[in-house]
Amino acid sequence: MNSNIKEVLKALEEGKIKAEEALERLKIEPFEDIGYAKLDLHRRVRQGSAEVIYGEGKTAEQIIGIVDAMVRKQQEPILVTRLDEKKAEALAEHHKIDYSKEARLAVVGKKPEPDGIGRIVIATGGTSDIPVAEEAAITAETLGNEVVRLYDVGVAGIHRLLANKEYIMNASVIITVAGMEGALASVVGGLADCPIIAVPTSVGYGASFGGLSALLSMLNSCASGVACVNIDNGFGAGYMASRINHMEAKK
Repeated sequence: MNSNIKEVLKALEEGKIKAEEALERLKIEPFEDIGYAKLDLHRRVRQGSAEVIYGEGKTAEQIIGIVDAMVRKQQEPILVTRLDEKKAEALAEHHKIDYSKEARLAVVGKKPEPDGIGRIVIATGGTSDIPVAEEAAITAETLGNEVVRLYDVGVAGIHRLLANKEYIMNASVIITVAGMEGALASVVGGLADCPIIAVPTSVGYGASFGGLSALLSMLNSCASGVACVNIDNGFGAGYMASRINHMEAKK
């Protein structure tokens, strides 16, 4: 994924900007201290995308202050995860946001056009897993990826999954989101030739132990090429899938 520095250097090389302007653009301080937070302004330069705001545990005022500072420093699009409706309403009074109540996630700024090497497919075992899947999907889209959603294709009715083999076989990365026994990751892992990111969810009855059963099943998958993130961590899966989908050969 192109960083801001690469873009500035390319513009300088092509004569689109002068050396003085290039220097000015590169003078962005590495972080900004706003008292209750220290914003990592070089995150996009180092990692290809801006810092993400974790909304849970922060007050609405703190979230607004962080977004204000990030907008001033041209860090859009900005992701705010685990954001409840009340805080989202407060943020919307200060900034135009695209908020998903289902995913508990807000985006400040315009999503970029997809520029990944391929397509990210997100599959859920059931409808109850969709909130976590949507967190992954919106995260991936905000980071510049084309996303295909295959929802409610769990192994209890495996024909639903097999009816979408074309998407499975042509994906660059697949995210499987499932609770209960978490078997979807292994099944998809046995069909696809791309990396699989398994997301266990806290969906299930008592012995699922809030997603622990699905987590252990995914960690013990017999299918090669399956990696696992934490329980209900749709954001982490979407972010990792974006990294994979933007990989460039390093010589």
